Amino acid sequence: MPFDGIVTRAVTDELNAKIIPGKITKIYQPTMTELVLTVRSQGINHTLLLSIHPTYARFHLTDDDYKNPKEPPMFCMLLRKHLSGATIEAINQYGMERIVTFTIKTRNEIGDLTRKSLVIELMGKHSNVMLVDKEKGHIIDSLKHVSAAQNRYRTILPGQTYKLPPEQNKANPLEIDGENFIKKLDFNTGKLEKQIVQTLVGFSPLIASEIVHQARLGSAKIYKEKFIAIQELLKTNNYTPAIYQGKKEDFHVLPITSFQGKEELFSTTNSMLDTFFSGKAERDRVKQQAKDLYRFIKNEKDKNERKLKKHAKTMKKAEGAEKFQRLGELLTANMHMVKPGDASVSVIDYYDPEQNSLIIDLNPNKTPSENAQSFFKTYQKLKTSKRMVEKEMVKTNEEIAYLDQLLQQLDTAREADIEEIRDELRDEGYLKKQRQQRKQKKQGKPQPEEYVSSDGTEILVGKNNKQNEYVTTRVAHRDDIWLHTKDIPGSHVIIRSRTPSEETLLEAAQIAAYFSKSQQSSSVPVDYTTIRHVKKPNGAKPGYVTYDNQKTLFVTPDKAIVEKLRKKKNG
Repeated sequence: MPFDGIVTRAVTDELNAKIIPGKITKIYQPTMTELVLTVRSQGINHTLLLSIHPTYARFHLTDDDYKNPKEPPMFCMLLRKHLSGATIEAINQYGMERIVTFTIKTRNEIGDLTRKSLVIELMGKHSNVMLVDKEKGHIIDSLKHVSAAQNRYRTILPGQTYKLPPEQNKANPLEIDGENFIKKLDFNTGKLEKQIVQTLVGFSPLIASEIVHQARLGSAKIYKEKFIAIQELLKTNNYTPAIYQGKKEDFHVLPITSFQGKEELFSTTNSMLDTFFSGKAERDRVKQQAKDLYRFIKNEKDKNERKLKKHAKTMKKAEGAEKFQRLGELLTANMHMVKPGDASVSVIDYYDPEQNSLIIDLNPNKTPSENAQSFFKTYQKLKTSKRMVEKEMVKTNEEIAYLDQLLQQLDTAREADIEEIRDELRDEGYLKKQRQQRKQKKQGKPQPEEYVSSDGTEILVGKNNKQNEYVTTRVAHRDDIWLHTKDIPGSHVIIRSRTPSEETLLEAAQIAAYFSKSQQSSSVPVDYTTIRHVKKPNGAKPGYVTYDNQKTLFVTPDKAIVEKLRKKKNG
């Protein structure tokens, strides 16, 4: 995911055109690594995201909705104090580095005009956002504090003078000419991609590899031509934002001809970045929060699968129950042929159409009658165990299906869904109930995800079993349409209409397939029927239902379609 200096330049160029000058009307801090600013420019409200997430550090305009904490963090309150109502005058990139400064005009406590700089540095786990007094040059505060003990080169603390990160001694690709670029490369040692990255500031390995791919290990002259071609695109801000999907997903604003896979083009860099990163940071946080939960459920599932294998062995053994009944009856019919202490007896097998002889092994310490009774007891024991194991196998398979459903729900869960899944596991006896839980008031109603089809029909999606039961048994009308992937763990999807259009039905099926275990598959079967034909059996696990009178659609999940239908909080 190369959010390199080139992408930084493209975003900066677009933001200058879209939100300058822009008035900051709202400031939020949804997480410890993200800031969201509402900027009003040219009569339009724009949502600007600044993220210093260690993996997904970036800045761009976004259409995503962010859940804000009830109590804003300290840095957020400080930004509101200094920047609410302020005007962004300019956005400048430092060279081709991933360092961008927002120059902001505001008024101080006594009403005098003053200028602040909001500086964002995108450097992986060292990323940061700092509010700097532009006139005095000192740091007012930052999202992350860095003491002298952590960094001897510079200190990032309130009151300290802002200092740029150390120079990398690389050439600026906008300033170096083709001839000098070639002189910096050693064509004899190879590893040209690495050399290009070490030579040019802002060039990621992806772009370095693209130059090598286009040059096809040709002469220095060809490398010079390819570099000049890219340099011209940068100088003229001629970008082609695209997401590339193959064995891995990637993006860039320059054409990547070396990528094997699907290419999705975008009209702007900001929309490309918003699409690529949408939900990734939240899923990363959810993954961290649910790590112990995922491990617990996976262990429970593995335990049940081992139990199922033991049951299968018992069932295989029980299949031979009839054999012991047969031996008991043959021995009883030929009791006169057995003498005390015999270890075996040869009898005519009258069950065999050909009446062949059969040798029956005996316990010499038992009487003939006791040997016969032993065979009958073994027969009864195996017959009884078969009935019990059949019931246990049904229960174990249901348990595995339930745990599999929970694992699928964790894969698509939002932060708000995790605690509901924990509560469910406590209610079902998998996890110990917290002492204070009994005293706590019940949480509010489950919050299923809301979608709107192309023709305006409302679609509801349960993201966990509490939400599934809520939308299916509490919210939906008996004539609403209910959808679920056929024999595949997934969400309950409700179309709030008795007679949805074919387009709405297909879109709802897309959503059902996307929020299922077959999200990455093609031609996923999705059943649909009316709510009146959906029943929850007594004593069934949460989220489990039976249904009939269904029809089946086959769809291939498409993230772009699902995201397009997602209902925005602001309507």
